[in-house]
Amino acid sequence: MPIITLTTDFGIKDHFVSAVKGAIYTELPEATIVDISHEISPFHITEAAYIIQNAYKSFPKGSIHIVGIDSELNPENKHIAVLLDDHYFICANNGLISLIASEFRPEKIVEINIHDAIGTNFPVLDVFVAVACHIARGGTLEVIGKPTAEIKLIKGITPIVNLGDKQIVGSIIYIDNYGNLITNITRKLFEDIGKGRSFKITARSAVFSKIYERYSDAINFDVEKSKREEDGKKLAVFNSSGYLELAIYKSNPRTVGGASSLFGLYFRDTVSITFE
Repeated sequence: MPIITLTTDFGIKDHFVSAVKGAIYTELPEATIVDISHEISPFHITEAAYIIQNAYKSFPKGSIHIVGIDSELNPENKHIAVLLDDHYFICANNGLISLIASEFRPEKIVEINIHDAIGTNFPVLDVFVAVACHIARGGTLEVIGKPTAEIKLIKGITPIVNLGDKQIVGSIIYIDNYGNLITNITRKLFEDIGKGRSFKITARSAVFSKIYERYSDAINFDVEKSKREEDGKKLAVFNSSGYLELAIYKSNPRTVGGASSLFGLYFRDTVSITFE
């Protein structure tokens, strides 16, 4: 039985998450359900894509991923089921898949067409669960939808290389639980354009001239602890997903603040790298 994952912006205060799980268990008592996140910022497609893109690859092939972000059905927001990288995704056609599929071409896409048989104003609970359980039982996508090649594209969040390969201009695509700022600049792009040259990273008033491999690499452990520049030290690092991240060492947004609040940077703000 394939694993079914849930990613939503429902939060955990309301009944929505438990209702979706209950509906799955009603149809598939033997199901295995894994929460990826229910704390996505409301309707935040880019944030959801970043989290799902970095989570789904750790699941077995054939896993089924229900995504409840901006999922209300309307003429401009149809529902789709997608086979991508040997995983199934059930979501709205709102640009999410175009972000997740940046490295892979979808093997199959169908526009879900079972809505007439299921009266609902909560599509994640009714439609998405029905589709997920159908796939989990070995059902094909063609039974629950009509093939389509059209997926909505989200543009304007791809880094730009200009000035004759002397500069990369990217943006912040995600702010994590520590207040760290994840950009859309990948290690591969940085290395392909930089070619070992010295550089300067600029994001508002924050400037960096070095990128660390790990957070703790920014700390000089040869210095006595009481004299180290440690808590609150700003740093740039390539995170575990291969994206450039601007961070504060051991930050806490609830007390001393994180990179976002301390640098005054938020979603889609510009981050530039200039090479010498």
